[in-house]
Amino acid sequence: MDVSTTLWVLTIVGLAALIAVDFFIGRKPHDVSVKEAGIWTAVWITLAVLFGLGLLVFGGGRPAGEFFAGFVTEKSLSVDNLFVFVLIMAKFAVPSQYQQRVLFIGVLIALALRAVFIAAGAAIVASFSWVFYLFGAFLIWTAWKLVQEARAEEENEEYEESKLLKAVERRFGVADRYHGTKLWIRQNGRRVMTPMLVVMLAIGTTDILFALDSIPAIFGLTQDPYIVFTANAFALMGLRQLYFLIGGLLKKLVHLSYGLSVILGFIGVKLVLHALHESGVHVPEISIPVSLGVICSVLLITTLTSLRASRKQAEAEAAPSGTEDAAKDSIQA
Repeated sequence: MDVSTTLWVLTIVGLAALIAVDFFIGRKPHDVSVKEAGIWTAVWITLAVLFGLGLLVFGGGRPAGEFFAGFVTEKSLSVDNLFVFVLIMAKFAVPSQYQQRVLFIGVLIALALRAVFIAAGAAIVASFSWVFYLFGAFLIWTAWKLVQEARAEEENEEYEESKLLKAVERRFGVADRYHGTKLWIRQNGRRVMTPMLVVMLAIGTTDILFALDSIPAIFGLTQDPYIVFTANAFALMGLRQLYFLIGGLLKKLVHLSYGLSVILGFIGVKLVLHALHESGVHVPEISIPVSLGVICSVLLITTLTSLRASRKQAEAEAAPSGTEDAAKDSIQA
């Protein structure tokens, strides 16, 4: 897809305007209700769909298909980010009324870092076709790692600060409590960071780890930097509202890691086949409609099996309690 500089500028300005509107509406710290989160999640998804339809009208079916495949993939991978966000919020004991501000700035940092990764990835892909072998192998390895982590079933999982974040805290110092939405304060004559700034940096920089698999994954679906960037942007910008909407449901998505591993493994195989095709080997390539169908099917099956497994687990945990209550009633009788 041939994208002019003017279109790039208009797109970035449009996204910046949407971000500004989002900030203006949620500028006052408050507890986000499920209704509010649901409305804004629907708004962001609708905007993404409209953008994809715009690509269909002005760019054709292929760019639109690549965008929707990339958006769905990035959105599903971003849900995995929410698990870590929950751990970070608990680690730093972020007051509920400040969580949306933390997520807003954290997502902005993540979006800026993603833009750097995308620019670097596009340059590498354009210069070295063999990099698809590396991307494909990395995604297949990541898929296997996700399965291993899911099988480990680590309980009592906690967030651990990175060495970089700890170094920043030692360098500038951190206040002993939150001071509203302030990021810096004066304490004992010294300018120090507040916990609010620390948690924002934690969420923003943690996304670097997630970008290591999500960026190669979307390059496996499209090599168009414009589509890669816009799919990531729309997937990330609605992440804050999604956090409040499905925060309570995250624990019920017990099979999500397995679903994401299948998706990453599938895209990894697609990348390897594409690399072989570019090298002159006659192998079948996986089309975008097939990719989109596989991704959506895996997510649907994963969600249904997760909810079913969670319901059975809840029933199993409630059964012993019910048996004990019946026994007590029998003894009392």
